[in-house]
Amino acid sequence: MKKFNLITLGCRVNQCESDALSSCLEDLGLSASLDGKRSDVCVINTCAVTQKAAAQSRRTIRKAIRNHPSAQIIVAGCYAETFASEIEKMEGVAYIIGNADKHTIPEIISREKKSGGPTLISRPMARQREFAEIFGRGNSSKTRPSLKIQDGCDSFCSYCIVPFARGRSRSMPFDHALSAVSKISAQGSREVVLSGIHIGRYGRDLSPETSLYELISRIDDEKIIQRVRLSSIEPLELKREIVARVAGSETICHHFHIPLQSGDDGILKRMNRPYSRLFFKELVWFIHELMPEAAIGVDVLVGFPGETAGAFENTYALIESLPVSYLHVFPFSRRENTPAWSFPDQIPHDVIKGRCALLRGLGADKKREFYKRFVGRRLSVLFENQRCKKTGRLKGTASNYLRVFAQGGERRLNSITDVRITKMSGADALWGECVE
Repeated sequence: MKKFNLITLGCRVNQCESDALSSCLEDLGLSASLDGKRSDVCVINTCAVTQKAAAQSRRTIRKAIRNHPSAQIIVAGCYAETFASEIEKMEGVAYIIGNADKHTIPEIISREKKSGGPTLISRPMARQREFAEIFGRGNSSKTRPSLKIQDGCDSFCSYCIVPFARGRSRSMPFDHALSAVSKISAQGSREVVLSGIHIGRYGRDLSPETSLYELISRIDDEKIIQRVRLSSIEPLELKREIVARVAGSETICHHFHIPLQSGDDGILKRMNRPYSRLFFKELVWFIHELMPEAAIGVDVLVGFPGETAGAFENTYALIESLPVSYLHVFPFSRRENTPAWSFPDQIPHDVIKGRCALLRGLGADKKREFYKRFVGRRLSVLFENQRCKKTGRLKGTASNYLRVFAQGGERRLNSITDVRITKMSGADALWGECVE
């Protein structure tokens, strides 16, 4: 039986696509190379959101060529979409697949193996208007699989390459999304994570037009799956009706991940981010007042051109004042063909590094305090279908995204169980006892 190796870099959306591709390749009669050492086909699903991600994609491609000398090497994803000319110079690559044609990879693999230089299969992303589905089973072995319901972005933030790599916003048809969630539930998964590049824009391009609120309401009303979680959602698109729906639901997880990027109004304007620090502050407090136990994660982009010491202090002070649960901190990365590439007042690397360290320290403090609040309390935890290899304990995730470990029998695997939290374990885990 032919073996395949599928290497995924970057975001949750890439992982969704890779999970679906993996099942498609299995349906073709290929089997996954468990040790990753010998493959007949090697697919690298790349990322290019930052310079670091692009460099990692290049290293991964070259490593795959060395490690799989007789394999058909296929490079797909955002790096393949935006920097195909760099990949074409790499000897050993068979195909370069743009994002518009990623769903055709199973068909390409089913052909006779190609030899010679790389073949580029790519269509302009700006012209894509239909949501391209990869009709695979997805990764049914996951307790909390992701489902891509939306792709692309219309925002064109001044620092971001994603709209060029992914195209304009496109949504999975409403009935397809409901069917996909039902399928994930039927396969035994207890939770689905609704994912996309810009999920708050879900449904705006469909006919008839619909919305993320309508989708989660149907899933909730019909109890299609035990739990549904939202991935990152933009501040202006996290409508108060969505927050209120989540607050009143036992199905939708009490967890929001909201990109802030900067807490300074001047920097937000230069970033082309269409909200103010005051709007963000009021949104976070609205969530917290309705759901004091909810997890609120925040993305922050540090070192954007023109970020003065005062502008950074505004960001730090805003986050410090808010009831956020954790931070994802990213250093600014110049991306060619974006407006910010040529902005004046670029911030020195050592200054960016120092500011990132300060914010990460604040994020660690916020996370620790959030976790501490739940010692002695009861949480509803979805345990994974495998135990923690290190401790032998059950490991799981609460609705509000807390990591929880507990003792328990096999019947607790892949199930939602009430757990009484007894103590913290390190800075970002809780230990508890299952409640009968």
